Amino acid sequence: MKQLKIVLLISFLLQSFAFCKSPETKKEQTTPEISEKQPDNILPGADRPEEYLSLLEGKKIGLVVNQTSILTSKNNIHLVDYLMMEGIDVVKVFVPEHGFRGDADAGEVVNNEVDSRTGLPIESLYGNNKKPSAASLKGLDMIIYDLQDVGLRFYTYISTMHYVMESAAENQVPLLILDRPNPNGEYIDGPVLKKGFESFVGMHPIPVVHGLTVAELANMINGEGWLKNKVKADIKIIEVANWTKETPYNLPVKPSPNLPNDLSIRLYPSLCFFEGTDISVGRGTYFPFQVYGYPDKKFGEFSFKPVSIDGMSKNPPHQNKVCYGKDLREEALTHQFTLEYLIDAYQTSGKKEKFFNNFFDKLAGTDQLRKDILAGKPTEEIKESWQSDLEKFKEQSKPYLLY
Repeated sequence: MKQLKIVLLISFLLQSFAFCKSPETKKEQTTPEISEKQPDNILPGADRPEEYLSLLEGKKIGLVVNQTSILTSKNNIHLVDYLMMEGIDVVKVFVPEHGFRGDADAGEVVNNEVDSRTGLPIESLYGNNKKPSAASLKGLDMIIYDLQDVGLRFYTYISTMHYVMESAAENQVPLLILDRPNPNGEYIDGPVLKKGFESFVGMHPIPVVHGLTVAELANMINGEGWLKNKVKADIKIIEVANWTKETPYNLPVKPSPNLPNDLSIRLYPSLCFFEGTDISVGRGTYFPFQVYGYPDKKFGEFSFKPVSIDGMSKNPPHQNKVCYGKDLREEALTHQFTLEYLIDAYQTSGKKEKFFNNFFDKLAGTDQLRKDILAGKPTEEIKESWQSDLEKFKEQSKPYLLY
């Protein structure tokens, strides 16, 4: 029996390593994957099993997880594998945008399937089905949410959390949130979402860079009555140990296909607005969200050519065209949100209203940013216009802070 247990343990560890390791990349890759260096004393919620295993014993568990749901303190074993190894009755897995393995393109349909390794049913919460149904939750005694977020309103993992909370509340299923650090958590900036601009890339009246962990945001969603009919989810939180908002945190696994390293995560708040324009942010390269450009030499001397890359970007904007623009790969990891790149590209384009597409206002959470740019207002004046909203948000969010 002892030998069998050892064999099973080795098997689970090997499976977990296969799940978590990054796919091989071409020699052209010039920026590293997410850093493997991690402060030993920072323990995300998942890495504190002594705080939650006893809560799961004898219960049927559903998990909201993806490739980021690992225990770094236990050789990067995936949470699904770890819980099953510990004898926890995991019966279903729910997955957000980008899928269970985190290799589906932005916006790509994620289908329901059965995991070949564990035999567990996997239900997609991206596409037409964003909210678990009552039937999906039937028989579950608890749901665990463990996804690595990057601290931005338009990053859809928090929209998935919203719908999971809502369904859990409506069906009286407790929700356990294993919290993780926010790599953009030390500051708050950007316009606050206005009523009428809600979408899956912005569901809450919070700033673009909101400064909250997912657990803090869950507290706020509950406390502010943002769920449908103001229902409240029964949530329990396992906090991150030995971390503050000012503590730098290098993610051990890239959170989505086109955020491959720490710099891309820091630049993402500034560059994601380009997704509401025809400017490329480097999708289809091995340095996405670290460059921007357009197929016109007037945008800059730096050039890159987006191509189809399986597992990162199958059909990138301006595919197979040479784009010219700016290379930001020398930016410091202390970078914070700026409008500089957006306004620079807008002014260079000369396109006026045609520079923006219908997605831009959803990303901004307001039409005012677009109008201000069209009016030629300077960056300082635009940023000043949302400062009072940011101060209100800071006060509003204080009761929900954990760190």
